[in-house]
Amino acid sequence: MTSHFSNSTAPVYIRQKQLIPGIVPISAATLWRWVAAGKFPAPIKLGERVTAWLSVDVQRWLDAQNGANQI
Repeated sequence: MTSHFSNSTAPVYIRQKQLIPGIVPISAATLWRWVAAGKFPAPIKLGERVTAWLSVDVQRWLDAQNGANQI
């Protein structure tokens, strides 16, 4: 499986602007519905107005989606 992210050992964060539509082709409203329903990883609050996802969490989710589509 091809990774969309760096193989760095330091945490890599992805902001919503990078995530949609480049990595996950859905709307922001759908993303937040999926987060609330547990269908997408929860973001991490980095500051008062800064929320981001760990790239490893997003990559695991993408891998799981690709695996489910291969059935």
